[in-house]
Parts: sequence; structure tokens; C-alpha cells
Amino acid sequence: MKSYAKKNWSIAIILIIAIAAALLISLNTGVIKISPLEVFQTITGNGSGQNSMVLIHFRLPRMVMALLIGAGMALSGAILQSVTQNDLADPGIIGINAGAGCSVILYIYFFQDQMAASSDFSVFFMPLASLVGSTIAAVLIYAISWKDGVSPMRLILVGIGINSAFSALIIIFQLKMDPKDFTRATIWLNGSISGTDWTYVLTLLPWILILVPLTFMKAGTLNSIHFGDDVAAGLGTHVERERRILLLIAVALAGASVSVGGGIAFLGLVVPHLARKLVGPMHGASLPITALLGALLLLVADTIGRNILAPSEIPVGVVVSVVGGVYFLYLLMKS
Repeated sequence: MKSYAKKNWSIAIILIIAIAAALLISLNTGVIKISPLEVFQTITGNGSGQNSMVLIHFRLPRMVMALLIGAGMALSGAILQSVTQNDLADPGIIGINAGAGCSVILYIYFFQDQMAASSDFSVFFMPLASLVGSTIAAVLIYAISWKDGVSPMRLILVGIGINSAFSALIIIFQLKMDPKDFTRATIWLNGSISGTDWTYVLTLLPWILILVPLTFMKAGTLNSIHFGDDVAAGLGTHVERERRILLLIAVALAGASVSVGGGIAFLGLVVPHLARKLVGPMHGASLPITALLGALLLLVADTIGRNILAPSEIPVGVVVSVVGGVYFLYLLMKS
């Protein structure tokens, strides 16, 4: 056990160092190149006005946003995979992201004038709107999937259908928007954190600070449910009650992340698998590693998207989908 714990701590420390390195590289790179020395001078308050504007007001909030969204989406996928006992479960695949995105699009469409009048204030309502949509999607999926219990494969198939339905509804309302808003909504739905500022960080931060520790506290419950309902019930777990609570946590994590980062698919699918390969299936160890891996992967993906075709940008969701889509096909062929 000591050797197992030492290994887990070593992996966690390596990931934290990798995140710190990725942060430094992301701060340095971009259309405007800033050296590490200039980064240090700017952070300590001795940099130029231009560097301060670029780093503090543009790059740094975007990087913090990538870390928060990456951790939130990855943990949401980890919860869904354990609760449904299906390794292919992911908030983007089973329709939760689409439900959240649809709700935000409806909010933008119907309250566009109010948003223009007080954009900073309205940003704080987007996670609530997103949570409503993701909850509706989750309730529909769970209700339709129920047939003397919830079959993992049935849940995935129903989720794919719900995903298609919400995606069609999104397109209908997008077509009613003016061309500028249509383009912006399309980029956002593909997963984009460009143009974010500290207001968006403050919008998402409370959700992550509450839900991530709550997820870690549920590690024991996830362990028992992952091994089957009969085993969980034998261990004294109120299976259906705990499943609903865990689903609500997963939905809230995904909904809050989608509200500010758009529909970043496959992140919740790939990262939990990688975490389990590193530290094993026990959630007490895998959940923190999942959060760190998700944060690192999305930060790296955003750095690549910002720089590979500079000055143009590739939405971070597209970069993640390239990796995640290949891994999804690998999982399908493997199983």
C-alpha cells in the first residue's frame, strides 16, 4: 500500500510540474512573443504596459479557464463512466453537453438585448441556464433508459439520440440568428475559450471549488457502484439515491463547463481512461489524477490551437476532438 501511495503521489507531482511547464510555455507563446524574463517582470509588476495587457488581461484568464474546464469535464466523464458502468460514457456523447449548449443558445436568443445591456452581469446567469439544459437532458436520458433498471448500452444509445435531438434544436435557433451571432455561436459550440476574461473565470470558479471536492468525497461510493448494483447494495450503499446524486454532480460539472467553454467533446471520455491506466481503477487515486490530466490536456490543446496557425486560431474543442475521436474509435474496436 505504501508503494502504491508513493507511486500515486509521484504521478501527481509529475503532472503538477507538467502543468506549470505548460503554463510557462503558454504565457511565452502567441502572436506576441514574450520571453520568460519578461513574463516574470510583468507578473511582479515591473513589465511594460503591452506585456501586462497581453498576459494579465488576455492569456492568463484564458489559461486559468482551460485548467478549470479541463478538470470539470474530465471529472464529469469519470463519474458517468462509473455510474453507468460503461467505458464509453461521456457528457459530450450522451447528450448532456448538447442539452447545456441548447439551453445557453436559447438564453442568448431570447435575452440577447438584455445581455447587450449588461453583458458582465448576464455572464453569471449562463451556468444556471446551462445547468437547466443539462439537467433536462440527463432526466430524459435516465427516464427513457429505465427498463427494470438502467442498462449501460441502452443509456449510451438513448444518449446519442437525445444528443441528436438537442443538436437539431440548436441548429434551428442558430439559423434564426444574424450571421455574426451565428458564426460566434458555431465557434463556441465547437468548444472555444478565446475572448474569455476574469469575469468568466469568476463565473466558473465557484462551481469548480464546490463540485470538485464533493466529487472526491464520493470516491468510496463510486468504487462500490462501479463494481455493480448488487455489490454496492451489499456494502450498504443506497444505490439509486447515490446514483442520482452522482449524476447531478456530473451534470453540474459538465453544464458549468459548457456554459463558458462550449461543447468540448471527448475530454470526459479520454482522460478517465488515461488516469485509470496510470493509477488503477480505485477512485480515491484516479479522481485527483483525472482532474490534473484534464487540466493539463486542455491547456496544451489550447496552446496548440492558439499557435499552430497563428494569427488565426483553431477552437480548443477541435484540437481535443482530433485526439479524442481517434481514441474513441480505438475503444470501439477494442471492445
